[in-house]
Amino acid sequence: MNKNLTRQAGAARPLDGVTVISLEHAIAAPFCTRQLADMGARVIKVERPGVGDFARKYDERVKGLASHFVWTNRSKESLTLNLKHPDAADILDQLLAQADVLVQNLAPGAAARLGLSFEALQEKNPRLIVCDISGYGEGGPYQDKKAYDLLIQSESGFLSVTGDPQSPAKAGCSISDIAAGMYAYSSILSALLLRERTGKGSRIDVSMLESTVEWMSFPLYYAFEGAAPPPRAGASHATIYPYGPFPVGDGSEVMLGLQNEREWAAFCTTVLQQSELAHDERFNSNSQRVANKETLRVLIVTAFASLSRKQLIERLEAAGIANASVNTMQDVWDHPQLAARKRWRTVDSSVGPLPAMIPPATNSAFQARMDKIPALGEHSSSLLTELGYTEQQIQAFTKEGVI
Repeated sequence: MNKNLTRQAGAARPLDGVTVISLEHAIAAPFCTRQLADMGARVIKVERPGVGDFARKYDERVKGLASHFVWTNRSKESLTLNLKHPDAADILDQLLAQADVLVQNLAPGAAARLGLSFEALQEKNPRLIVCDISGYGEGGPYQDKKAYDLLIQSESGFLSVTGDPQSPAKAGCSISDIAAGMYAYSSILSALLLRERTGKGSRIDVSMLESTVEWMSFPLYYAFEGAAPPPRAGASHATIYPYGPFPVGDGSEVMLGLQNEREWAAFCTTVLQQSELAHDERFNSNSQRVANKETLRVLIVTAFASLSRKQLIERLEAAGIANASVNTMQDVWDHPQLAARKRWRTVDSSVGPLPAMIPPATNSAFQARMDKIPALGEHSSSLLTELGYTEQQIQAFTKEGVI
């Protein structure tokens, strides 16, 4: 390994000493705060007693734990707290008095009704950063509208350009939640930097709709001033051809993509072994290849029918044509590149050790934090003890349903 890229075990992380309180559920806020925890932040996840984050019950695919929850909740402390109980307010006040960041994605208006608006909290803790994540953001006619990932994929226009010509299709992962979580994460980092300059906290308003529409900017501009939008093209590129999956003679598929005329000529000569196609007027520019893609697809599929996936990839590599295998989930677990780069670690959980991928952006100065996935309320007693509550008080809180 390159000596300059060796990460320091035990070295300081950028968010060491930062405390985050999160009133979170589902994906957007938990994904945001898990990344803060990766960078060293102490994340205290406040959950409903007996129920917790409802993502805990989405499925039981990971040795009884939910796949979404395992992904987004390592390295956190779980505190069960009934926010509607009068005694909970004092506990939450004490936590927030010592916190640097509050993240919440409760139902629209719920945080404000609990006295957790930025304006109310800033009076008590002027250095506190408050990040509110919602479907549509504060203000506007959609402010109080319920929002789930698939609904935002639809509202943002994503579904209109995704799928095949006959029907739209959703993304196979929660892209709107992920987009909002990423913008919340990066915005909190920016707010922490700003606080270093000003000494004051700030409020961050993250909308799932706006986060996804930002990602839709290419099709938006492509359809500028009423122009036709990109057509739904399945797994193929909507406006470049050939660019997408093609069947191979051994029954598998290979994904490939061409970006320019030099690559087209190499593709014809080395991959198809039909060099005359490079100058065929039907295919001598990308716009012509798109216009005649059905004819071209027949030629390509016919040429590939006598090849195995291995043989085709060898030709594509020789021609300098970008390509990829159409992998299953098991293929990704077993991916040789991830294995060679040692991208998997083991994290603890209530059901034992589980694999987890190292955060994608690695830093030469430190290792990302990858600690246990918490059981519901696992840290309630220790956190209350830390705040100064006695064992008798904690037992009373449990009996009364406060925690």
